[in-house]
Amino acid sequence: MGYVRGFIPWVVSGGVSAWDWRWGAVAGFVTGVLLFVQDRRRGVAADALVLEAGSILFFILLGGYAFADPDSPAERWNGVLSFAWLAGIAWGSLALRRPFTLGIARRQTPPEYWDHPGFVAVNQVITAVWAAGFTFILGVLAVCEATGAPDWIGWTARIAGLLAPALFTKVYPARVQARMQAQAPDA
Repeated sequence: MGYVRGFIPWVVSGGVSAWDWRWGAVAGFVTGVLLFVQDRRRGVAADALVLEAGSILFFILLGGYAFADPDSPAERWNGVLSFAWLAGIAWGSLALRRPFTLGIARRQTPPEYWDHPGFVAVNQVITAVWAAGFTFILGVLAVCEATGAPDWIGWTARIAGLLAPALFTKVYPARVQARMQAQAPDA
């Protein structure tokens, strides 16, 4: 569940943003930097911190904009912007053929498997599922914001759009591994 840590700055930012979006961006940035520095000091490879680095950049940009124009209409679109950024990280990493989950998975997988095509393929699928989850949340939040739909709809989308990829990430690799072992000839 190494990917969960990457979402902590977003949770902190969301909580503080309920009070003030400017300070939510600062809180997300500070939390992101602290976690990033802590991970690097522990020897975590940079490719395992794609989500964290992207988050820090987002909070720098959002914070700069929020303090420059505190009354901007962008404030009400903060949730939409957040999930658009996360979706961009996920889809972008797939387009670059470097799924953001690959570095995270390497932290939990022996090095002899890292270059195996199956290992990379599994992470492409997992990253695509996360990208779809972020995009789903983004779409629902955008519709909710544009139509004034009740908050519970957006919160339900957030829960479903994050829980489904988290569960998939836990189950899918084990299923692929079991299928590969079942197909392997007896030694």
